[in-house]
Amino acid sequence: MATDTKASAAGIAVLLNANAKQVNGRVHRALSDVVPAGDLFFSRSAEEAREIAERVVSRRYGTVFTGGGDGTFVSWVNQILDRAEKESVPAPRFGVLALGTGNAVAEMVGARPEEHVRDLARYMRGEVPFFRRLDLLTCLGRRTPFAGVGVDAAVLNDYNWIHRRLSKTALRSLGTGPAGYGLAVLLRSVPRACVERRAAYCEIVNSGRPAWRLDGQGRKVGSAVQTGELLYAGPCVMAAASTVPYYGLGLRLFPFAQSRPGMMQLRVATRLDLPALLLNLPSIWSGTFTHPSILDFQAEQVAMRFERPMPLQVGGDASGWHEESGFGMARQPVELVDFGSAAARAAA
Repeated sequence: MATDTKASAAGIAVLLNANAKQVNGRVHRALSDVVPAGDLFFSRSAEEAREIAERVVSRRYGTVFTGGGDGTFVSWVNQILDRAEKESVPAPRFGVLALGTGNAVAEMVGARPEEHVRDLARYMRGEVPFFRRLDLLTCLGRRTPFAGVGVDAAVLNDYNWIHRRLSKTALRSLGTGPAGYGLAVLLRSVPRACVERRAAYCEIVNSGRPAWRLDGQGRKVGSAVQTGELLYAGPCVMAAASTVPYYGLGLRLFPFAQSRPGMMQLRVATRLDLPALLLNLPSIWSGTFTHPSILDFQAEQVAMRFERPMPLQVGGDASGWHEESGFGMARQPVELVDFGSAAARAAA
């Protein structure tokens, strides 16, 4: 829920990934008209990103905007929070400028593609004095709003494969955004699913405080699953967790992600029913789709073991193949600038 806190134009930094496709000269010039040059940072490498994070924390910026998709947001949040913890200083608030392909966090807070300059200018004028709490997960030692094992990570890997092969051709526009994901699913993900046929066996253990199974409306059902007890065992094509409702491109994959602070929604797909998915795309996108093969849980921490290595994605970035992995809640949430509150929308 958004909280009303007066925003000040002072102490605002904007961090951009200079290698991102949408971070071009036009965006640079437009943002330069809003943000002082000394508060606008571009990173071209991991080393530059670390140096910028050190500078941002040492200057004690009150609000830090990240420009890009979910991967960019996750990268900057980890860099800055790690540095703030090392120096034992408070972390800044964060804002998101929708400059990426996957914009799950931007969608949650109402940051709009093609409106990043206007959104930032409104905030700096004090017209968006609203913030909301964002809990984060941890996976492979990284903080992130979402992560997943299985088909969602495979689609991401397939998208990257399509994007790389079309990026230097006349068809490069087909390899990015929704079109790129569509091609990845049609040309690689679906054929692979048809060949593999059998889902991997998986065991998921509750390693945090008591967890619950959720029904199709997000209500707790049955008895609590205690620490150390088996949450699920059986075939699994996807096990994904999130603290935000969206998965990018408007897909509301986790409708119950924010129903309880300090807990995540874990969604397990036991099999891939392609006909059902294709026939129910609108309800899948809106987050109202229910199916016997989709199991939802509310948990604090889980450990997972698969019978064979499975692809993993963390915050929208491919993160290798793993037989064992897990998701847990990060110790501290962050605060996000909320463009999506009713009052913020009215001010726009």
